[in-house]
Amino acid sequence: MLLAIDAGNTNVVFALLEGRTVRGRWRIATDPRRTGDEYAVWLMQLLSIRGIEASQISRIIISTVVPRALHNLEILCRHYFNVEPMIAGQGKADYAIDIDVDEPRSLGADRAVNAIAAHAKHEGDLIVVDFGTATTFDVIDFHGAYKGGIIAPGINLSLDALVGNTAKLPRIAIEVPESKSVVGRNTEDQMLIGVFWGYVAMMEGLIARIRAEIGRPAKVIATGGLAVLFDEATDMFDAVDADLTIDGLAILAERAALK
Repeated sequence: MLLAIDAGNTNVVFALLEGRTVRGRWRIATDPRRTGDEYAVWLMQLLSIRGIEASQISRIIISTVVPRALHNLEILCRHYFNVEPMIAGQGKADYAIDIDVDEPRSLGADRAVNAIAAHAKHEGDLIVVDFGTATTFDVIDFHGAYKGGIIAPGINLSLDALVGNTAKLPRIAIEVPESKSVVGRNTEDQMLIGVFWGYVAMMEGLIARIRAEIGRPAKVIATGGLAVLFDEATDMFDAVDADLTIDGLAILAERAALK
């Protein structure tokens, strides 16, 4: 089995795969101070619940955008699974794609891995929208080259800034507004309209501008926790793929095994 670890700014996701089939998926809040031992206590219990032994995991691959978290994840792999982990973008797990931007090394591992998975699963020019701590828009051409993208504040970051910098606005949940009206009748509705429909308008506008700049038809692939929520309110996505990053890590691990 393959254990794929995706360490993001908000959560670390652990996914257990047999081939491309996800057998289990667990997440824990990202904390660079969390030790390998602490990860092990948590993860080993979850594996045990599924009836899975550590010895069944023969390969591990890690993708991280939090450099400080990497060392402790490596300790987890070496001490508790007796496996030397592959690191996305390094050694045999090199991305092996054309990163056609001014500073290729600055590209986040999650975005590179998403590009690899999207190109493997879809034909033509692609726009990948990933709803994470930040919302990213990534452009992959029909050859699979990464051409650049956009980084926007995530919707929860936007809401945190709004609530944290005002004296009387309450904390609200992010959800699809019950009414299609964009004229709110109370404070909570007005906030939800501004955050939710404002975010939809931002995404639709940016996607339209990207498509115009590409000059060819481009399929939009959405991933990340809020992709399904926004898919209910707009037709801008051609596909929603919650496992895009995990699939990309699985592809990298498969390629590494052949080198």
